[in-house]
Formats: sequence, C-alpha cells, structure tokens
Amino acid sequence: MALGPALIPVARASDLEAQAQRASDEKQNTPMLQGLSSHVHKRWEVMRDHHQDTLEQRLSTCVRARNMEYEPAKLAEIQEQGGSEIFMGIVSSKCRTATAWLRDTLLGTGSDKPWAISATPIPEVPPDVTQAMQNIMQKNLMQYYNAGGEPPAEDELKELASGMKDTAMRSMKFEAEKRVERMETKMEDQMLEGGFTKALFEFTNDIATFPYAILKGPIPRKRKAMKYVEGGLGVVEVLRDEWERVDPFKFYWMPWGDDIHSMPVAELHHLTRDDVENMLGVDGYDEDAVRSVLTDFGVGGFSWLDHNDDLMEDVSGQDFDEASKDLVAALQLWDTIPGDVLIEWGLDESEVEDPQKSYPCEVWMIDNIVVRAVLNYDPLGRKPYYLTSFEKVPGRIDGNGVADLCIDAQNMCNAAARALANNMGISSGPQVGVNISRLPAGEDITQMYPWKIWQFKQSDFNDSTPPMSFFQPNSNAQELMSVFDRFMAISDEVSGIPRYMTGQHVPGAGRTSSGLSMLMSNAGKSIKQVISNIDHDVMRPMLERQYQRNLRYSDDPDLIGDVQIIATGAMSLVVKEAEAVRKTDFLRLVLESPVAQQIVGLPGTAELLRDLAGNLNTNVDRLVPSREDVQKQQDLAQQQQQQQMMMQQEMQAQQQAAQLQEDGTPMGGRQDNTMSPRPNGQ
Repeated sequence: MALGPALIPVARASDLEAQAQRASDEKQNTPMLQGLSSHVHKRWEVMRDHHQDTLEQRLSTCVRARNMEYEPAKLAEIQEQGGSEIFMGIVSSKCRTATAWLRDTLLGTGSDKPWAISATPIPEVPPDVTQAMQNIMQKNLMQYYNAGGEPPAEDELKELASGMKDTAMRSMKFEAEKRVERMETKMEDQMLEGGFTKALFEFTNDIATFPYAILKGPIPRKRKAMKYVEGGLGVVEVLRDEWERVDPFKFYWMPWGDDIHSMPVAELHHLTRDDVENMLGVDGYDEDAVRSVLTDFGVGGFSWLDHNDDLMEDVSGQDFDEASKDLVAALQLWDTIPGDVLIEWGLDESEVEDPQKSYPCEVWMIDNIVVRAVLNYDPLGRKPYYLTSFEKVPGRIDGNGVADLCIDAQNMCNAAARALANNMGISSGPQVGVNISRLPAGEDITQMYPWKIWQFKQSDFNDSTPPMSFFQPNSNAQELMSVFDRFMAISDEVSGIPRYMTGQHVPGAGRTSSGLSMLMSNAGKSIKQVISNIDHDVMRPMLERQYQRNLRYSDDPDLIGDVQIIATGAMSLVVKEAEAVRKTDFLRLVLESPVAQQIVGLPGTAELLRDLAGNLNTNVDRLVPSREDVQKQQDLAQQQQQQQMMMQQEMQAQQQAAQLQEDGTPMGGRQDNTMSPRPNGQ
C-alpha cells in the first residue's frame, strides 16, 4: 500500500549532524573562542614542556622501582656485561608498608572515619537563628519586669545583660553544633556515594610511589541511579558530587609557581565516546560543539595535542596508538584571565565587572574545539585539586615519595645482589684449566660428571705440565652481604619505614615486647608526619569546600549552620581516643559520687552515655534515650510525684476533718464526755 506525503517532517540524522557541525563552526570562529583556544594552546605548550623536561622521567623511575624493573638503559648495560639481572624490591616493600599504614588510618567509616567537623568557638549562624536568640533575651527581660521586680540599677542591669548574653551564646553554640553534626552526617553520605573511599584508596598508593599525589573533588556529574518513582523503583538521572584520584602523569602546572591554587593547572583526559556523550545536556557544555566532536570522533585522537606518550605507555603497559578510534584526548585548563583580555576577545563590556580584575575560569578543549568555557563554579575561585607529598619540600609543588628517598639505597643493594649472585655462581665449584694439546681429537671438554674417564696423549713438546688443573675462586659473599645489609639499614633511615614494622626480626631492643613497642612508637612519628601532610593539604580544604558547597545548595534549613567550620583529618582519631578515655573517667566519677550525680543530673548522665555508646557499632538510640527524652521522662516523673503528694495531702486533710466536731473542736476529751458524773460529785 502506497503511503501519502508525510504530515510531520522528519529530519535525518545526517542533517542534524550537519546542522550541529555548522553551528559549532560558527561559534568556534568567533573572536572570543578563537582567542580562548589560542590561550589554551599557549598554556598547554609551556606546561607540557615543563612536565616532560623535569617530571616524566622521574615519575617513570618511581614506577619502575615500585614494579621492580630496571631502567632500559641500565638493563641494557647489565645484559651487555652478562650475569645476573636480579632486582631486590626494597622500594616496593617500603611502598607497600607505607600504603598499608596509611590505609589502616585513613580508610574508615562511621565513628572510625578519618575526619570530623565542628563549629567555631563563636559560630556565625544564619540571621533567623540569631534573631531567635535575641527574642529569647527580650522575653526573659520582659518576664523579669512583669514579675513586679524593681528596675535594676545600672550595675545590676549590666550583670543581668551579661548573664543573658552568655546564656544566648551557649544556646547559639549548642544549636550550631547540632546543625554541624547533621551536616557531617550528610557529608559522609555524599562522600560514600561519590566514590571518596575508592579515590582515597588509590591516593594512598600514589603518595607512597610518586613525588606527589592528587585527589580531585567534588565534581558535580550526572549519573543514572535507582530511585523510588511513582510507587516503584525506576532509573533516573541524578546530579551528585564525586571524587577521584588524578594520575600524576596527566596533571600539569606552570613552571614558576609553588601552589596549584595560585597558578594555572591542566589535566589531560582520555575520554571514550560514552564520556563525551554524557556531556550532552549538562550545564556549561556547548551541545553543538559536543555533537561536532561526536561526529568526528576518532579522527583527531591524540595527535592534536602534539604530546609524546611513549614514556607513559612504557611504564603503564598501555598502547594509545591502538586506541585512536576508541579514545580522544581532552584538555581541562583552570586559569585566571584578565577582564580586559576578555573584552579584547569580544566579550561584552557589560558582562565584565572590572577590566583590571582577573576572573577564574574552566575551559575544556577536545580536538581543538572548545566544548566548555565557564567561570569557576566555586565562589572563592578554588580549584578542585588537592596535592601533597610523602615528604614535602618547601618552595616546591613536588616533594619526595618513598621511591625517591630509597632509590640510591635500592641501586646499591641491587649492585651488591648482582655481584653476590655472580660471585656465588663462580665460586660454587672449582674452575678447570685444560691443556688442549694433550687431549685427543673429539674429546668433549664441556661436560664434566663423576667417574668420567679422560683420555690424554703424549705432549708433542715433552713438557711436564698436567693436562688438567683445578682451582677454587674466592667467595666474597660475606663482604657483599655486609654491603647489602648496610644499605638496607640506610633505606630504613631515609624512608622512616623500618623493617620491624613488617614483622621482621631485629636485634637489640626489638627482642622484647616493650622494646619493640617503643621502636614502633618512634617509627610511627614519621608516618604521623605524612598523615599531617594529608590532613593539612587534602582533607581540611576538601571538607571546608564541601561544607560550604552544601550551605549554598542545600534545601534543608536545619543543615544551615556556622559559615566557617573547624575541619580535622585523620589526627582527629587520636583526639577522639583521648576524649573517650577522659569521658569514661568522668562518667565513672559521676556514677560513684552522689554529689556529682546531683549536679550533673539524669539528662547529663544520659548525654555522657550516648557519647560513649557512639563509639560502638550499634544503634545508640536503642541503648540510651536522648537528652530531651530523658528530660521529658524526668519531668513526667516529677509531675506524677507532685500529684501523689497532693493526693496524700488531700487524704490527710480529709482524715483530720473527720476527727472534728461540728463546732470545730476535736472529738474526745472532757468536753465530749457523755458519762454521768460520780456520786460524790468529783
């Protein structure tokens, strides 16, 4: 059956792609995007050259040492000389120990999570909370006047106002702490769902291996998730904050700075087609530009960056040359651009508040196409990167990792181990010298075994030298082992990770449990310094940023509290442990002292029990009621006690009334005696 003409025109996919391509070309050819593209390329060239000249070889050396591999040039030299290619994994062992230490401290949830937030001593709460506190002060003052009290003197008024202010500040502090506690629970949920644990797991491996490690987040991304919709489960798109580890090979910065937050930085991404498709419909991305990239996906690949990936491919075992059809390189630049430059590129002057100021921005470029150019979504212009090192070097972005600290000791141990292996092979048996002129033709001198019969012939020169001679090469095993042990001990010192931390036996103080405990406590100071670096450079700024981000975008008014917080990292676990000991001692004092019980009261005792029970892996509400519930129960018990006392007073009054006569005199006595007088009248 023939179909009539289409009533609704349908555009073909090729037409839509061509339309998007034309729209993208028009935008990319504007002076604004042309200037932005040129700026990105200039920044990238400087960062790329600095990275290749000063960092890439160092990073690859660290990876090979961690993987127990020789540098190609060193391996070729060893093979040319012949002998053993043994590699002693000292760096690998130290890195594994450091990583285990860090993960044991940093990877925890609930009461064991490696961070905490608290309100500042003088919290800056929302205006409605402040107004409520002021209303309470005014209400208390009005109650004082309504009670009929005389107007207080000036000194009394100041003392009264000071007391009310202290009460209001305590109430404000308590309210701020409650709101911060709710926010902490929300942040923990966000970090668990956003992959923070996985990112921190990978981050601990990097900080032990490389001169620096980078954590990134929060990154707002659209993800598909299961949600309850219309009475059932369904798949919906949600916007959530995520965290991830950044590969040190793919992170770049300008060569003149010492702080990544005060200088331009860039991150290199290898995106699949799905990654590019996920940019569609996301705020900030140019949909026409993204569709243009999808149309030509796999054509540009990695060549547009003019970047040599051979070294990264060699150490990672990846081959990006074979992935040009499946991956595309993208460059993400974080920079500040002066307002007059933006105007010069064609931006309307009305959109630039001050031409002399610089504006932080984020730019994404794929295959020479700008797909995203927005102002930094953080109001303070902070970049979502957090970088630190195992050992920080003042004035430098990159520090020292375990591999950097141990590499010289590693090389010396390798040299001693190779010499030891070669010497042991040579000195393991006798060496044989053969006078081939005394051997008959065809005699095999390459095989030697017990009870072998050798044939000799008369010397043509009538010499008396034996046809075969044996000698034993010297063994230098003891000297070489001493060298090896010495540099193993040096690796313990320079890394701060002694061998006994991995369970190896050590002589001296390590033979006793108390001595070993003392040694481990001293060794723990070095890892505490690393944890302090992570707390200061990663955990605290990340927590503050996430907290303030929630303040801006949260829909729950009960979460809006103090603007500034005190963020603590893994060292908060030490503080929590000390606080738990002090709280236990205080609770014991309260329970054993009647005077302390009377002062603290039942609600205060319940509060102490709840704090201590919070360290248990259980539901605290099922064990100890809240302070408010205890107060309600106490008030109810007091009311019942008062009612009982009133009932008892009423019963006593009734009993006393029953014992009175009509005229109010007590019953009984002479006036109530109905017996007749005695005959004698007495």
